[in-house]
Amino acid sequence: MNFLPDFALWQFITIGLIFVWSGFVRSGLGFGGAVLSLPFLLWVNDDPLFFLPIIAVHLLVFSSLIMWQSHRRRARSGGRSHDTIDWDYLKQSLKIMIIPKIIGIAGLVTLPATVMSSIIFVIVTVYSVGYILNKPFRSTRPWLDKLFLALGGYVSGTSLIAAPLVMAVYSTHVVKEKLRDTLFVLWFVLVVLKMGSFVALGVDLQLAQHLWLLPCAFVGHLMGERFHARMLQTDTVTFFRILGAVLLSVSLLGLVRVFV
Repeated sequence: MNFLPDFALWQFITIGLIFVWSGFVRSGLGFGGAVLSLPFLLWVNDDPLFFLPIIAVHLLVFSSLIMWQSHRRRARSGGRSHDTIDWDYLKQSLKIMIIPKIIGIAGLVTLPATVMSSIIFVIVTVYSVGYILNKPFRSTRPWLDKLFLALGGYVSGTSLIAAPLVMAVYSTHVVKEKLRDTLFVLWFVLVVLKMGSFVALGVDLQLAQHLWLLPCAFVGHLMGERFHARMLQTDTVTFFRILGAVLLSVSLLGLVRVFV
């Protein structure tokens, strides 16, 4: 395992800045650390197996940090502060996602990447436009949300870019004050399973690269924490319009990457 890959200086600088961005959006919104950074990373170095283990470890590290902070706040207040994790919906959604997640990891059902990506980004586009126009799409049929969660579970098993789809469902069921931290716990559970598949397949986890990329992500994480605190102080309409704009950007970027 080489300590430093054979990159040009501009590649090191660009990758470092992208991981700052990754940490920012992950802690600022509770999702997007992978889907909003991986397309840019692949333009720098077209090797997803170099970046995916790094992103997975970052998810585990910062998810653990968020959960620890939530626990510490409650402990300091003697249990008087509100729990920032919606455990009920988390357990409910995991029951739906876990089997598709395992199927995705095992590769038991393989759908063309372009078909899967297109379905995801079209669904997310519908959600995001609704949020921007303050007319959010609300599923009146529970089976539809279950379908979206199952699809998100499958995609998270094959890759780490299912966050926009899962987020689109979670944002209709979890209050905004609990949304980010609940998503972090969900990502922790899902990524643990994905990391297990990396280890089983002998994928290089690029542990040496964390010596310089983890600090980059931590800088972004601190910036994202401040951004998240400000977002929680805005009214609900503004919050979801910002969320919708981010989701729409992700979807359009994804569709361009699929068809171009």
